[in-house]
Amino acid sequence: MAPRETASLSFEAPLLPQAPGQVPQAAPVPAAAPSPPRRPRATPLPAGVRRGALLLALAVVLWLALAALLALAVARLAEGGGLAEMLWPAGLVALLGLARPGLEARGGRIAFAAARALLGTLRAEALTALATRSPLDATRPASGAAASVLAEQAEAVLPYLLRFRAARLRATLLPPLILLAILPFSWLAALALLLAAPLIPLFMALIGLRAKAASEARLLELGGMNGFLLDRLRGLASIRALGAVEATATRLRAQAESLRERSMAVLRIAFLSSAVMELFSALGVALVAVYVGFHLLGQLEAGSWGAPLSLGGGLFILLLAPAFFEPLREMCAAWHDRAAGEAALGALRALAAPDALALAGALEAAGGARPAPPPALLAEGLRFRHPGAARDTLTEISLSLAPGEHVALLGPSGVGKSTLLALLAGLAEPGAGRIRIGGVPLDAANAAALRRRIAWVGQRPHLFAGSRHANVALGRAGLGRPEAARALRLAGLGAEGGVGEGGAGLSGGEALRLAMARALADPAATLVLADEPTAHLDAATAAALTETLLALCQGRTLLLATHDPVLAARMDRVITL
Repeated sequence: MAPRETASLSFEAPLLPQAPGQVPQAAPVPAAAPSPPRRPRATPLPAGVRRGALLLALAVVLWLALAALLALAVARLAEGGGLAEMLWPAGLVALLGLARPGLEARGGRIAFAAARALLGTLRAEALTALATRSPLDATRPASGAAASVLAEQAEAVLPYLLRFRAARLRATLLPPLILLAILPFSWLAALALLLAAPLIPLFMALIGLRAKAASEARLLELGGMNGFLLDRLRGLASIRALGAVEATATRLRAQAESLRERSMAVLRIAFLSSAVMELFSALGVALVAVYVGFHLLGQLEAGSWGAPLSLGGGLFILLLAPAFFEPLREMCAAWHDRAAGEAALGALRALAAPDALALAGALEAAGGARPAPPPALLAEGLRFRHPGAARDTLTEISLSLAPGEHVALLGPSGVGKSTLLALLAGLAEPGAGRIRIGGVPLDAANAAALRRRIAWVGQRPHLFAGSRHANVALGRAGLGRPEAARALRLAGLGAEGGVGEGGAGLSGGEALRLAMARALADPAATLVLADEPTAHLDAATAAALTETLLALCQGRTLLLATHDPVLAARMDRVITL
């Protein structure tokens, strides 16, 4: 059937040539300034992690009472005390000894549950942000890098919250309490611990600056390697056909070697921090032990408050000296977890950062009754500019489609057909102008409901491993086996048979027919947008697909972009860009 009408639209800004199926991008302008980086949102520490850390710190504080009881028991034994005098200290030691692991277990469970919930929330926010980013967003992260952040790097958040946060709280609370407990017995021992304590966090802070930079560099290298590997796996057939297997393997080996070097750099810093921690804690404990030993032997009388130290007091100080450095040692041991955890938190928050091209209402539920009549499409004064471009890609574009009308968009590659379809589908917001579907404006309030009325047929749809029914229904509410079977029948496909990942086992024409059945299985989708549905097909296959598309679009409004004059001639109207 010949077209009833031919219209022409003009564009001001040229577009770059794109590969088939890719949304056109604006040509880069050297003078354009880069957009400022997005600032990731800060995520507060969950209350559960703080409560768990407090319980763990309280378990450590119990050691003060245990040390006092042990020192008292030994002093009484040295003074000739009998078994009767040991019963009540032994009972308290047993009671506190049972209470301490109980508090540690309870605090650990509370902190783990809160940290796991926070990690789940961060992952959900990142996935939501990724799912709502427009295909026109050129700054969206590579799928391999995003998968690396969500699956691998995100796990570093748990050790950071569970180990470092709890250790930092204990390091803040316990050393002052121990100093206050030792001070009444010996001011010199308390002074020795006080002077030795700052050396550990001072050197750890200096090392930590380098550790954080090394961890961030390693995570960046890991994400880049995952993205490179995923990209090469997708194009493995082309790599083999072009004889580039060896070159790809060489580059992958070089990236793996670079990742190994960065990982070893992080480990070197971790070992250095452990050496610094052990050195200063051992020196501090040895200094206190030497002082107490010489004081009890009578060789050093200074350091106490007039009266010499007793055996019980000296033993109490010796038992608390290692405990004074223990929280600092734990915090230093977890310093590497801090560096890796903060880098992972930054990567997750960067993925979850709001985007200028986010799809409005992309995850909102589309409720209410399904619309019965097909919608009319009205676009007025549309303008669009790609991020970073100096000029508009689309300028003052207006078109109108009557209900049930079939319209073709013709024009050379790069003129903006795919960009216009993306705007009409709500995959990006126009810089100016308005879009109405069935009289309802396509805005943030109505986008979710209107998208349910739109069917999108792309050039290269992704098919999942599974049955044909599952690939058509996609788990959508109201689309069961009968609806999927009807769509497959209209598409000229059998209902039986499986599909491999990426459409393995199907020819190119069968894969496109299956994609059409998927897009048009829902009767609520009464506006069909198709982007080059017959591209790269032979004449016979293109003719068969044209009949399939027309059969599926009976009673629906259809707007398709094409280079095929034969397909355009089957439409009611042609608009030439």
